[in-house]
Amino acid sequence: MISREITIQNPTGLHTRPANDFVTLANTFQSDISIRKNEKTANAKSIIKLLRIGISQNDTVVLEADGADEEKAVQALAEFIDRLEE
Repeated sequence: MISREITIQNPTGLHTRPANDFVTLANTFQSDISIRKNEKTANAKSIIKLLRIGISQNDTVVLEADGADEEKAVQALAEFIDRLEE
């Protein structure tokens, strides 16, 4: 299992449209992937669960992946978050 801490820079956070794209990307990986904000954890492959934890600008989240392609998954998802613009 690997994890990476990321601070959300996007002014609108991880709202519906980028969250959908995030989930689509997460589903391209075999690994189990989760995203954690404080005490709330969501399956990164579920749009409903992801939106439920409410990720906003300046929130710090932790991406965690466990599986065959865990490094690629965390790297790709972290880059996706870093590139987010409204």
